Amino acid sequence: MKKKFFKTLAKLNKKLLPSFTKKGVDLSKASKVQLAIFGYKLWVTKNAVNQ
Repeated sequence: MKKKFFKTLAKLNKKLLPSFTKKGVDLSKASKVQLAIFGYKLWVTKNAVNQ
């Protein structure tokens, strides 16, 4: 059940949240909000794959 939840959440993130790699945002110059979104997306993806 946990894996299914994270996979669904990852699909929602892909549709709703911006992709910083496609926009070419340099993470060393990113704002705190951009870094928080990036970290959140990374955490969800990690849990979707590893569960």
